[in-house]
Amino acid sequence: MNDEQRYEAGMGVRRAVLGDAHVDRSLANRTEVTEEFQNFITRYAWGEIWTRDGLPRHTRSLLTIAMMVALNRSEELALHLRAARNNGVTREQVKEVLLQTAIYCGVPAANSAFHLADKVFKEQDEEGGKA
Repeated sequence: MNDEQRYEAGMGVRRAVLGDAHVDRSLANRTEVTEEFQNFITRYAWGEIWTRDGLPRHTRSLLTIAMMVALNRSEELALHLRAARNNGVTREQVKEVLLQTAIYCGVPAANSAFHLADKVFKEQDEEGGKA
């Protein structure tokens, strides 16, 4: 794939995983400073990695959640907790991943992640999107 094809493929996956509303907000909020970065992550994170056949999106979601806990990236964790249901990830599976992170990333990291997951799930319930 060339860069334009990679961008288009990445945009398709990005929209499927994160939802049109989030992607539209991200694109609308681009600035001269962030525009190239948005293009970069669409081409490479979404167009190169998330489009690969080696792992299903479901698995990629679970891995991403665990990595965001490990890296203490709560904003990205919240984003991927919300998006996980678009990939068929259940709340029970999220809970299992967060329990796993308690052992390998530390109890404080998992504790924060559980609180954030609970908040995200409550927001989704209020929106009518329980998964």
